[in-house]
Amino acid sequence: MRSGSQSVADVVEVEEAGDAKLPLTRAMVRRIVFSSSIGNALEWFDFLVYGYFAPVIAKQFFPVHDEWLSTLLAIGTFGISFLMRPLGAIVLGVYGDRKGRKAALTLAIALMMAGTLAMAVMPPYATIGLAAPLLVLLARLVQGFAVGGEFGSATAFMVEHSSTRRGYYASWQFASQGAAAILAAAFGSLLALWLPPAELASWGWRVPFFFGLVLGPVGYYIRSHLDETPEFLANREAMAAQRPVAGTSEPAGRRWLDLLLAVGIVAQSTVGVYILQLYMPLYAVKQLHMAAATSFGVVVLNGGLQFALSPVWGVKPILMYKKQRDV
Repeated sequence: MRSGSQSVADVVEVEEAGDAKLPLTRAMVRRIVFSSSIGNALEWFDFLVYGYFAPVIAKQFFPVHDEWLSTLLAIGTFGISFLMRPLGAIVLGVYGDRKGRKAALTLAIALMMAGTLAMAVMPPYATIGLAAPLLVLLARLVQGFAVGGEFGSATAFMVEHSSTRRGYYASWQFASQGAAAILAAAFGSLLALWLPPAELASWGWRVPFFFGLVLGPVGYYIRSHLDETPEFLANREAMAAQRPVAGTSEPAGRRWLDLLLAVGIVAQSTVGVYILQLYMPLYAVKQLHMAAATSFGVVVLNGGLQFALSPVWGVKPILMYKKQRDV
C-alpha cells in the first residue's frame, strides 16, 4: 500500500514480493544504497588508511633494524588478511542465504568495527611486546573475514531490491570504494601536513581509525532496522512450499562458468585498484621522494573518477534494456 503522503513522482519502480507489489520510493533507494555501501566504504577506508600509514605502523608494531623489512612486515600483515576473504565470503554467504541478507550485513559490519577498534586502541610493541604484532594480525584476519562476506552480501541486498536496475544498484559498491579512497587520502594528506613526524608516529595515525569507528555504528543501526529483500522473501516462501526457485533451472556447468568469469573480473580489477590507490603513494614517497601530501593527489583523482563514473556505467544496461523493450 502506498502511504497518503507518498506522491507518484516519488515512486521509482514497483517490485514484486510473492503476490504483493511494493512501491520502491526514492527515499527507500537512498536508504538501500547507503546501508549497503557504508560497510564497503568503511572496509576500503580502513584498508587504505592502514596502507598509507604502513611505514608509521611498521615502526610502532614491527620494530626491526631494517626499515624496509619493518615496512614489509606491516604490509604483509595487511596482505595476509586476504586469505580470510574467501572463507568469509563462503561462511557469511551461506549464513545470508539461510538467515537473510540483513542478518549477514549486520554481522559483517559488527566484525569490521571490532577490527577497526582493535587497530585504533592497540598498544605499541614498546608497551606489550610481541603481543602487539600478533593482535594486529588477528584484527586484520577478522576484518578480512568480514570483508569477504560483506561485499557479496551487500551486493545481493542491493540487486535483490530491483529486477530492472541491478547494474545501477551494484555499481554503488564500487562508487563507495572511490569515496573511501578520497576520504582516506584526505586524512593522509592533512595529517602529514599538519602534524610533526613525532606526533604523527605517536598518535596521529590513529585518528582515521577512530573516524572509521564513527561510521560503523551508524551503518550498524541502519542495517539493523532494514527490511529483508523482496526476492529473498519470495525465494524463502518458495522453498518452504517446496516450489522451484526462480533462476535455479540453469545447468550447473553454466553457473560454475559464470562464477569463474566473475572471480576473474573482480580479481583483475582489485589488483589494479590496489596498485593505484595503495602502492603508488608509498612508491612515490619511498622511491620518488615526493611529499606524502602530493602523492595522495593520484589517489584523489582515481577515487573521484571511480565514484563519479561507476553509477554512470551501472545505468547504461538499464538504458539498453529500455531501448530494446521499446523496439
